[in-house]
Amino acid sequence: EVQLVESGGGLVQPGGSLRLSCAASGFPFNRFGMTWLRQPPGKQLEWVSTIGSTGEPTTYAASVKGRFTISRDNAKNTLYLQLSSLRPEDTAVYYCVQFGIDRPRSQGAQVTVSS
Repeated sequence: EVQLVESGGGLVQPGGSLRLSCAASGFPFNRFGMTWLRQPPGKQLEWVSTIGSTGEPTTYAASVKGRFTISRDNAKNTLYLQLSSLRPEDTAVYYCVQFGIDRPRSQGAQVTVSS
């Protein structure tokens, strides 16, 4: 059974940083591209970033490009998202999913950007 568990969320001031982690199990992690999605309060789910199975290529939504960095450690079966220069509009629940999956089944990590 595929299991994805996000962690690292929290409350941060505008301009601050956070690193999200996603621990994966139940499938051959090193063979799958992975994606971060997010759902802002009261809004629809949106794509944030995708990374290839080997760590390349990486792609980003225009709204986060230059501020967020996706990475992975295949030895640890873990996906990361480094969030920097955070803005209030980055407030959302962040989810990791396998590439091609458009609906998360995990609980996500809440990120709140507020002063």
